[in-house]
Amino acid sequence: MDLYEEIVRLKKLGRHSALATIVECKGSSPQKQGAKMLVREDGSTLGTLGGGCVEADVVLHSLRAMQDRRPRTLPFELIEEESGLVCGGTILVFIEPVLPDPHLVILGAGHVGKMLTRLASFTGFRVTVIDDRAEYANRENLPEATDLLVRDFDKAFDGMDLAKETFIVVATRGHNHDLEALQAALKTAAGYVGLLGSRRKKALLFKALAESGFSREDIGRVIIPVGLDIGSTTPEEIAVSIMAQIIQERRAYGARGSGAAACGGLVPENRDPETAAAVGE
Repeated sequence: MDLYEEIVRLKKLGRHSALATIVECKGSSPQKQGAKMLVREDGSTLGTLGGGCVEADVVLHSLRAMQDRRPRTLPFELIEEESGLVCGGTILVFIEPVLPDPHLVILGAGHVGKMLTRLASFTGFRVTVIDDRAEYANRENLPEATDLLVRDFDKAFDGMDLAKETFIVVATRGHNHDLEALQAALKTAAGYVGLLGSRRKKALLFKALAESGFSREDIGRVIIPVGLDIGSTTPEEIAVSIMAQIIQERRAYGARGSGAAACGGLVPENRDPETAAAVGE
């Protein structure tokens, strides 16, 4: 398998990887300048830098680079007693994390969903739109979407493996669909789950989620109303407020590094009393 083809494949799957390249080589070494090795999330590799302890160290630092999203340059002195390699030179290895495009899943292809799809695509997101109506979830209506799925909201994520860094926005056409969409979203690992709605709707939905068996921690992942408070009223303005919040969360996540609660930072301790009461706190 070609190394660059694998990078593209992993990015499409929403997976992280890191590309390690020998950028400088002095003396004797098993691989020369330009040799490359790709490290996947699970520590498996494609290509080689010569084997031995060097590769083991590169894998370790590559996994760290995926976590903190920062490149790094590592020097290695190839001494037989230490590396297990029959050589005596030095190499410099540059490790570059390869991150997937940020992924936004929009449940609902109405006016707000359409505007949000357009804006998210413009800002570099991979956008999946799901709706139960084929007349809405189609390429003519949503040309900027990466993927379009026509399915019921309670089965929206069947067969999908979403990473923690995934953003989900629920913008369906009704309360019942909102509840089904939220129940499906909370069964994924997505770190950001937002929903259009008022405080009254928030209390009702949170109460229904609690009654259907979701824990306070699960319910605390949901952001209602989604988006920054900028006084938005039109679908275009609402889409701007949502994308502003998503970008804010994405950049904060990148600054903090990995962590179960790093993405989607509005967590239970930020609930208002009305929400706390709705989930029985």
